[in-house]
Amino acid sequence: MPFLDAIRLALAQIRVQKLKSFFTLLGVTIGVMFLIAVVSIVEGMGNYMEHDFAAKLFGINTFELRRRPDFGDATEEQWREWQRRPRIRDTDIEPVIAALPSGTLWAAYGTDNVKMESPYSKPRTLSADAVDGDYFKIRNIDVESGRLLSPQEMAMGAPVIVIGKEIADKFFPNLDALGKTLRLGGLPYTVVGIAKSQGSVFGISLDRFVIGPLHSSLRRQVNPAGIIDGIKIKTADPADLVDAQEAVRSIMRSRRGLRPSQPDNFAIESSESVLSFWGAIKSKLQIAGVVLPAIGLIVGAIVIMNIMLVAVAERTREIGIRKALGARRRDILSQFLVESATLSTVGAAIGIALGIALSQIIAAVSPLPASVAPWSIVAGVLVGAGVGIAAGIYPASRASKLDPILALRQE
Repeated sequence: MPFLDAIRLALAQIRVQKLKSFFTLLGVTIGVMFLIAVVSIVEGMGNYMEHDFAAKLFGINTFELRRRPDFGDATEEQWREWQRRPRIRDTDIEPVIAALPSGTLWAAYGTDNVKMESPYSKPRTLSADAVDGDYFKIRNIDVESGRLLSPQEMAMGAPVIVIGKEIADKFFPNLDALGKTLRLGGLPYTVVGIAKSQGSVFGISLDRFVIGPLHSSLRRQVNPAGIIDGIKIKTADPADLVDAQEAVRSIMRSRRGLRPSQPDNFAIESSESVLSFWGAIKSKLQIAGVVLPAIGLIVGAIVIMNIMLVAVAERTREIGIRKALGARRRDILSQFLVESATLSTVGAAIGIALGIALSQIIAAVSPLPASVAPWSIVAGVLVGAGVGIAAGIYPASRASKLDPILALRQE
């Protein structure tokens, strides 16, 4: 039987036996649907991490000097080692800055949760940052109203702050927060600027922040005296990024008296660190995204094989007539394999459409982004056809081995 005729026959069987075809296609449809949906979510998260998440947290051409890494898996032993490391100190700032290439931006910062209260809202404990240097430029923070902290206010440690939109909405509902007082740890600070919205990361708002001068009393509420959490560094030229990292590493190793054989007792973290951490997670998610739908595909393959065995039994007389008219064994074999593959491919096509729709629904109702990968659609079609062929081999082989005389006697 010609290939196209076999496909038309398979499609005719689907139209004639709708209920049986539905259950035949169900397993493959569900398996491919979840394959497409999971891969789309993982792919969308990957794009988001590379283009939005890392850029919002670190910025372009930016890295941080910290006591310990902020991202990555750690054993209990590693965690204990990180906790024993010396803290980054105020006295580290000047030597680090001096080693940087010309035009490099820097910002020292400390951050912690602080109790906040205003006359217009109940107290809340939220994140506050005490900063110095070019913090606003590195983080690409601009104001919607008011102004940023001036260099003089940072140097003098003036009790002034810039707040995010969510802080303004929570502590000054239906009011203009500019010029009003927000108490941090019981001390009053004047709001001089409200930042433009920074958006969110996986549903976590980036507008829930308070930023004050590092030399103000705020720094005592986020860190012990003389201690900072880190130094952000942004190079003017991407080509200078690696050199700047190595310069900072060399300065810190020298200041801490580390021998060449000793590992760093500090962390230099960049967007590449985040992406490498995400890459490890992504590979595991992709494996899970393939393994879990495989269960549905196995069930679908078993159902298709059983249905095809029933089809062979129902069409025994037809097979006998075809053999009596000269059909060879390979003709019968190819006919049933094509029918089985067609059934499975139709199920895969439906699964692809449902998977794309499911991923878009998840993206619409949750913070998870979705991006349909073209290769996953091709993989879905190939998997569907492969499942059909694998499931149809045994029934097709049985059909091709039927004795034509015995088959013609079948009622």
